[in-house]
Amino acid sequence: MDLDARYPAIADLRDRARARLPRFVWDYLDSATGRETMQGLNRAALDRLRFAPSILHGEVAAALDTPLLGETHALPFGVAPVGMSGLIWPEAERHLARAATAARLPYTLSTVAASTPEKIGRHVDGRGWYQLYTPRDPGIRADMLARARDAGFSTLVMTVDLPTASRRERQVKGGLTQPPRLTPRLLAQTALRPAWAMAWAAQGRLPRMETLDKYARADASLSSTAHIGYQLRVGPDWEYLDAVRALWDGPLIIKGVLRPEDAPRLEAAGVDAIWVSNHAGRQFDGGPPAIDVLPRIRAATELPIVFDGGIEGGLDIIRAMAQGADFVMLGRAWHYALAALGPDGPDHLIRILTADLAANLGQLGARHPKDLRGHALPNATS
Repeated sequence: MDLDARYPAIADLRDRARARLPRFVWDYLDSATGRETMQGLNRAALDRLRFAPSILHGEVAAALDTPLLGETHALPFGVAPVGMSGLIWPEAERHLARAATAARLPYTLSTVAASTPEKIGRHVDGRGWYQLYTPRDPGIRADMLARARDAGFSTLVMTVDLPTASRRERQVKGGLTQPPRLTPRLLAQTALRPAWAMAWAAQGRLPRMETLDKYARADASLSSTAHIGYQLRVGPDWEYLDAVRALWDGPLIIKGVLRPEDAPRLEAAGVDAIWVSNHAGRQFDGGPPAIDVLPRIRAATELPIVFDGGIEGGLDIIRAMAQGADFVMLGRAWHYALAALGPDGPDHLIRILTADLAANLGQLGARHPKDLRGHALPNATS
């Protein structure tokens, strides 16, 4: 199969994924919360960013190596954390970690992944990132961080934009439970998607949040039928951040920043990078497009900035870096690729993004997206 001919864009992978996933899995991957307006706003805000193509610049070969936090990555993008990745495709975490590491890109494992840091750490070659959903119990917090460090994860991503559970109404209507159970309704959906059904039949069971098994077994008060991640989690404050900083001696990134005034205080707290993100609208439907606040946060700090929020191709990566990002992360796109093509999907997505970056940089006469910092057309975002 000529993947480049059949699936030349992320949109093609998305269409193929939707056709192969049961509806309840698709809704989990693709939904947001509330009226789900945030996804459209992210897209519209990115599309407003325009550039004037350069002429007579000769041949300019893209050079995409990108330094960040003491590592040089081969490309300016990586894999964002997605909870329960393994629901979208069996062993999704392992497939994504191996593909990203082979390509010299960062892979981020979620606290609520369907695999553990101990299992995935062997595939990240010491370059992995671990995303922390903040546990209430200090002992669990310390143990989680020790497990991630001992497994070989070098960078910690502390997510701070989930102080309460979101509703995600489309998911609720879809019937997905935690842990996932194949009710008659979901079995009927699964029967219509034989590729997904056969992949999971080979596994013998549906996924669960394996990292949290240890803590659920130790606390009899925790419900086995409720979302264990929400039961363990607490809304963090500045003291919580100080405690995490004291426990973690590697790079620390704070994910979920949308206010410029928070950046100097994070810098003073010893944070190593800021991750500008609106959680793709999965937590709050009334916030700003992430790309709109990025320039103001860039102006407020010297810290490196990681960005996500509606990225759908190489041009979007260029847009984000032109507005002040130092690195860009994608979440859903990697899972569209897995659902569409199985284990071959992540490598194909890397090819799509690399080719798209090179083509658009060539039009603009630039070797790297950072060369275009501040080059978006005046008033393009107004």
